[in-house]
Amino acid sequence: MRSRWHLSQKTVTQAYAFVSPVYDLIFNRIFYPGRVEAIKVLEPGPEDRILEVGIGTGLNLPLYPHYHRLVGMDLSGQMLRKARSRICELNAPHVSLTVMDAMRMGFADNAFDHVLATYVISVVPDPTQVLQEIKRVCRPKGHIVILNHFKSEHPFMGRLEGLMAPILTRTGLFKPDLQLTPLLEQVSLIPDQIQRVNLFSGWRLIRCINTKETSLEVGPIEGGTDGL
Repeated sequence: MRSRWHLSQKTVTQAYAFVSPVYDLIFNRIFYPGRVEAIKVLEPGPEDRILEVGIGTGLNLPLYPHYHRLVGMDLSGQMLRKARSRICELNAPHVSLTVMDAMRMGFADNAFDHVLATYVISVVPDPTQVLQEIKRVCRPKGHIVILNHFKSEHPFMGRLEGLMAPILTRTGLFKPDLQLTPLLEQVSLIPDQIQRVNLFSGWRLIRCINTKETSLEVGPIEGGTDGL
């Protein structure tokens, strides 16, 4: 189920361009435990191709094993410039970055073995479309890992998040009232793991196996623009 309040792509782009200089300072420690667990449940093999949707400033990059082939995409060129610097610091030539809209990915079907999306599903105008795209570019039986805040099932907290939704959505930072179960049902994703992580266990880490019925032919990894 979609939030009553809708983000616009323009608002999101402006918001993250504004916070990019201080994003790491604000969000690194707060969200670190969830990011560590997300990489663990992704369970990539040595030769697997990984896509990280909404890679932002690249805070997850030090957590990946060095040998994995990783493509990171984000809508914000400002955020990706910081990610590019982090790649240089880590000496990680196996990582490539691209400016791309998660709702309209420029990758071929089945281009990746696993896909990770941390703290991004409630930051896009159409979460359903993003998950459909993630399913499309991930091979059958690949791991789709989502780490995000979702609306609480607790009556009081859920009501509070609903009241906060108009304000937070207008900022372009995220939608606090996005519901997990209806969202997964809309895109036919069934979790095989769900964990609560981070401060007060307020975020959920979900892993789904991509059960789409499609050709196993692997497509090339194409992309958008480097834009950095």
